[in-house]
Amino acid sequence: MRGIRRKEKEITVRSEMLSIIDKAEYVVVAMCKDNEPYLATLSHGYDAERNCIYFHCAREGKKVDILKAQNRVWGQALVDKGYVQGSCDHLYATAQFMGRVTFVEKTEEKRHALEVMIRALEDHPQKVIEDQISDISIQDVKIGRIDIEYMSGKKSDKAIISI
Repeated sequence: MRGIRRKEKEITVRSEMLSIIDKAEYVVVAMCKDNEPYLATLSHGYDAERNCIYFHCAREGKKVDILKAQNRVWGQALVDKGYVQGSCDHLYATAQFMGRVTFVEKTEEKRHALEVMIRALEDHPQKVIEDQISDISIQDVKIGRIDIEYMSGKKSDKAIISI
């Protein structure tokens, strides 16, 4: 892997990269099949114990077809800290990751994945978990798991040109 050019923006601390993945509203994942690239934006939940990202999706479709044929993905989580007026600069933190997608089949892991995602996305997760997760809902949902193999990060905390 090629290193980052702007070393002052590089994130080298793993926990900081994981925090970005955890805090990001969504992740964007790139995949490819037959030399044709494809992007998908996913709501997600990061599982620190398993070092993976869970997402849910339709039971069938282009994304599922591509991932079944070629399960390697490259993704990015972005925490947007906003444009700085008058400085021509934008503040941000990103974590890029590479991994492999597996579609989860076991009921126990599906339940766990849904709870991870709900806790990441909901303000009052326990009520949603109690109201939404059932044996039927678990059977009906398709869950993907991205096992993270590599990460890098970059951030811009302050504007280069002062206002």
